[in-house]
Amino acid sequence: MREALIGSLHHALTAAHPARLTTPHLPDEPPALILAVGKAALPMLQAALARFPGTPYLAVPKAGAALPALPPGGEVLPGAHPVPDGRSLEAARRVLQAVARLRPEQLLLVLISGGGSALLCAPWGVDLATQQALTQALLRSGADIQEINALRKHLSQVKGGRLAAATRARVWALYLSDVPGDDLSVIASGPTVPDPSTYAEALAVLERYGLEFPAVRAHLEQGLRGELPETPKPGDPLFTRVENRLIGSNLTLLQAARAYWQERGYPTVILSDRFQGEARELARFHAALVESIRASGEPFRPPVVLLSGGEASVRVRGTGRGGRNQEFLGWLCHYLGERGVWALAADSDGIDGNTEAAGALLSPDTWVRAHRFGLDLKAHLEQNDTHHFFRALGDLLITGETQSNLNDFRALLVE
Repeated sequence: MREALIGSLHHALTAAHPARLTTPHLPDEPPALILAVGKAALPMLQAALARFPGTPYLAVPKAGAALPALPPGGEVLPGAHPVPDGRSLEAARRVLQAVARLRPEQLLLVLISGGGSALLCAPWGVDLATQQALTQALLRSGADIQEINALRKHLSQVKGGRLAAATRARVWALYLSDVPGDDLSVIASGPTVPDPSTYAEALAVLERYGLEFPAVRAHLEQGLRGELPETPKPGDPLFTRVENRLIGSNLTLLQAARAYWQERGYPTVILSDRFQGEARELARFHAALVESIRASGEPFRPPVVLLSGGEASVRVRGTGRGGRNQEFLGWLCHYLGERGVWALAADSDGIDGNTEAAGALLSPDTWVRAHRFGLDLKAHLEQNDTHHFFRALGDLLITGETQSNLNDFRALLVE
């Protein structure tokens, strides 16, 4: 069953490969420039170059990503993730220069995937050090991606539709979603998409999470007073020359996994591709559902495979290592105790939190084995240190970076 769980993830990642999802949505017209940004930038770029060989290109992937053989005529400008650095600034500077040179009759092909918010960073109103500190604080706060990006879009020269405003060319933009609900304005902070969020909403995020950043607050308050321009809004005439398309999402991943399990004879249910909130609370919900299925056959008769996605969050209180998927499984094990379950949870990009693991696995005897080895699960959870818990059990899931980014993947088998 362990092999089947891992197989379902790999099958889904193959079926939802970024190049495979990109190819059917490429424009008929050859672009003057291809711009690919995000964790899936390189496979998306390869799909575009296969259709439009010889086209100039700029790619902004995550630093450290394995570089494929690419033709001459373009540049790869790696950026940092999840916290931007000088490379992210240089990438944004080069991109803004390149798109500004395009003429109105030309076409700019933009390929966007998750991670682009950090990889392409052009701070506005604050310096890089402030942007870095703010990003780190937001990641630790438990804020969801909509809240984080509402703030980031109002501190950027490229996010929130401003990349589209920086060029006179027509824009054809393809988006792979890593956000629950697939709101294009949130994916990589929507560089070519109208932005409905406001300075007031960005300020509210600071207040909600008690974040003290005087320079950020001063900039946002200037905008709130009308002293700075807002991000381009829905209905802005500039978007008459922009085509934005969603080409793949977390649901794409889950549907592929469902097909995998059904081919093996398992009834399979996709609970939702839009779960958000604390990993701890998502685990509580999944544990209650497992117990209900076992006790009464409601709402699903066992055996059944439960698939879910979305993006959990973790309010970091400890000093350990882990990620939202390892945290989810740790709490799931805590709530089920000796009544364990087969489960896998992973980040589809192959990196969960501040670890080298994509996620981890549970087996029905995880809780029992942990006690046998003298592991205190609750202590690990209190320190946000689920990585060392699962490593001690040999239950980490290591895939390496997948160059995909379609959000969380969870599979539970209730026997």
